[in-house]
Amino acid sequence: MRFEGRPRADRRRSSAALPLVAIGCALGLAVTGSGCGSSAASDAPAGSPSTTVTRRAAASPPTGSTYTVMQMNLCLSGLSGCYGKVGYPGAVTEAVANIRAAHPDAVTLNEICRSDVARIARRTGYHLRFSRVVYLGELLHCVDPGRRGLFGDAVITRAPIDHADNHDFHAQAGIERRRWLCVTTRIGVDVCTAHLNTRDVTDVAGNDAQCTELAALLARRAAARPVIFGGDVNRRASCAPHGDWTRTDASAHQDPGIQHVYGSPAFRSPSAEVVRAVHTDHDVLLVRTRLAAGR
Repeated sequence: MRFEGRPRADRRRSSAALPLVAIGCALGLAVTGSGCGSSAASDAPAGSPSTTVTRRAAASPPTGSTYTVMQMNLCLSGLSGCYGKVGYPGAVTEAVANIRAAHPDAVTLNEICRSDVARIARRTGYHLRFSRVVYLGELLHCVDPGRRGLFGDAVITRAPIDHADNHDFHAQAGIERRRWLCVTTRIGVDVCTAHLNTRDVTDVAGNDAQCTELAALLARRAAARPVIFGGDVNRRASCAPHGDWTRTDASAHQDPGIQHVYGSPAFRSPSAEVVRAVHTDHDVLLVRTRLAAGR
């Protein structure tokens, strides 16, 4: 992301995530158990440890069932050079339409604002976890218009979310803290997202190291349950662990090849489709796969 009217950075530098300490409804109501509904959100002040909130033991998804994940980068900060394409609230309306058309099981979102993703979750009936960005040592608020909340990444899922984890990558470069976010859904599937450093000369070491960390993270989680990852990794080479498959938006019209979806070996026969997006500078990556029998 390239911010206007403040210290400049590549537009892709605006997507790490912050810790999850509070879990609340999309409208800001506190969760009092599992009755929060489809738009629960979570975040925490900079530097706080992430918290895992468990509702009940996850069930297993039916083997052979189709599982679909949609990856989107929506450029919603209001401070980026790409924001002119957003035509706010055009990007939000377009995202809702794409979700309603495809009915994905999970959506991974980068460069999103908290109230915007809460609106998307509410209008589609999905469950939400949000993580917020630290930029130049401060939390980043979305502007133009304001009052849209903090800027960050999110995962929304059709199945209820049992718990979520969110941590800094050990490796950091540049002016934004990069983080990952993973949720465990009630059907026993983990969904993760991250937005890595760019491949700029000052950030490339961070991108490489974060890629290695991401592969290790996904491998660890896949030892417990099926894992799907979607994110803008700012590179064409895969960060998937050994044995996982990779699908990318290489056929996209906009900034092709850097949005990836990875699936653990529990998922088979993945197919990728790129959906043209008008109101952001990345097209939409849609991947369909099947949960293997006898996983």
